[in-house]
Amino acid sequence: MAKAVQKIALGSSREIPFNKLVLSQSNVRRTKAGVSIDDLAEDIARRGLLQSLNVRPILDADGAETGIFEIPAGGRRYRALERLVKAKRLSRATLIPCVVRDRTVDISAEEDSLAENVHRVALHPLDQFRAFKALRDQGAGDEDIAGRFFVAPAVVKQRLRLAAVSEKLLDIYAEDGMTLEQLMAFTVTTDRARQEQVWDALQHSNNKEPYLIRRQLTENAVRASDRRARFVGLESYEAAGGVLLRDLFEDDGGGWLQDVALLDRLATEKLTVEAEKIAGEGWKWIEVALYFRYGHAQHLGRLNGARVELTTAEQATFEALTVEQAKLEGEFEGAEELPDEIDARLGEIETALSALEDRPVRYETAQITRAGVFVSIDVDGHLSVDRGYVRPEDQPRSPVDDSAEDEVRASDGTAPTAPTAQLTVITVGGEQPDDDGEDDAIKPLPERLVGELTAHRTLALRNAVANSPKVAMTALLHKLCLDTFQHSAPGACLEASVRHVFFPVQATDLKDSGSAKTIAERHEAWNTELPKEDCALWDWLVRKDGVWESMVASRLADRIR
Repeated sequence: MAKAVQKIALGSSREIPFNKLVLSQSNVRRTKAGVSIDDLAEDIARRGLLQSLNVRPILDADGAETGIFEIPAGGRRYRALERLVKAKRLSRATLIPCVVRDRTVDISAEEDSLAENVHRVALHPLDQFRAFKALRDQGAGDEDIAGRFFVAPAVVKQRLRLAAVSEKLLDIYAEDGMTLEQLMAFTVTTDRARQEQVWDALQHSNNKEPYLIRRQLTENAVRASDRRARFVGLESYEAAGGVLLRDLFEDDGGGWLQDVALLDRLATEKLTVEAEKIAGEGWKWIEVALYFRYGHAQHLGRLNGARVELTTAEQATFEALTVEQAKLEGEFEGAEELPDEIDARLGEIETALSALEDRPVRYETAQITRAGVFVSIDVDGHLSVDRGYVRPEDQPRSPVDDSAEDEVRASDGTAPTAPTAQLTVITVGGEQPDDDGEDDAIKPLPERLVGELTAHRTLALRNAVANSPKVAMTALLHKLCLDTFQHSAPGACLEASVRHVFFPVQATDLKDSGSAKTIAERHEAWNTELPKEDCALWDWLVRKDGVWESMVASRLADRIR
């Protein structure tokens, strides 16, 4: 005969007035955790009590029920109800649904309290995401959902962001095939095919760290800190239809710009607009590029403009800021840390002084019409405008050439023509304008005769220089200085040249490196000190016999491969 299965008896469910309930000292929960009592009270006020209290009758000395019940399991709900009673939002006589433990059961109140808390399982993040998504599909906003469940709006946004992840990956996560941190890494992009592709590739790798997932998903995107992104601006990029990838789970530094071609186009268009404004200054040419390679202007000459002096008002401002800066630095000289307002003020002063010291350069109109400008983006994402570069063919010709040309025109019966207004040629992205034709100027003398006369002159000059080593060294340095700093030697007769070494492979920030800036500063210092006229330069080199070694070493160092 089969043994009868003993039936389980559950505790009875009763509604007990709130004023007949007391909190048991047997409740094992002592540490505050989870939703606050105030938030729980608001939730009960909104939707009612969703879970009954677990209670036990309190007995008198004779073992009879006193009509009072203690609560070993459900203490937080009791305290929340107590808050509502104290706020007079709930009557003390309100009936509270309770499950009454049979007093004959040999299970302690502490065990009931522990079981209720230990057996409670937190909601899986994926289930939380799907529940939040269902609420949003019903018309609830992120702030509303956050308010209903007493979580930060960022938590709701994070969970809802999981909707961007492929269902295939969500299923893998649900089956514990990946961690939550790995799943969150996939939310940086909405391209589900790419997500699955990256995960499939990681199956053959021992490294499945979240940072690697993010890096692979954004390898073809541009960081928001990129100079192009800062120049264009994220708002303009998104307004043009660009996709901005964001990571809601980690600090992403502003995110990633996915459409690189769009970003380049917007940056180029903005640079071109600026170039058209600069063209109004009368420059012969303007080259526009997102960035220029290191050494891009080594073959060009440079105009020597005059820096615009400070106005009286600007000079007064400069002096006042300098005095204030010295005063503040003196007051806090021994302080380990500056107060925030003083630190901010010193930063403002430094910025203002830098702006006043960075004076614009004024060029003569005749110089501007034969020179050009480079327009690009600097390393900080600001507009970079480099004015005053002269191409070799635009260098001023020697007086001999000018007089010879005038003689040719006179013999031909034509009068010299007045210069006409020129249009600035703007080159974008390295595109060079078509050559409209070649120089068809008529030579004043037959080529053979010029060659014969030149041979006689050159041979005599060689003989004279060979007998004067100091003149030979001065002539060599004179030619090298003209080639290096003026990129033109109209009166030079020495066959010697400076060969510029370029880097075929270089990073975009090479031009902004410390070494590049130091070399440029040294070059500019020599260029500033050297006389601009050929004869004056010769005399200067003769007088400055002692600086030859340092100048030659400086220029030779710049030619190291």
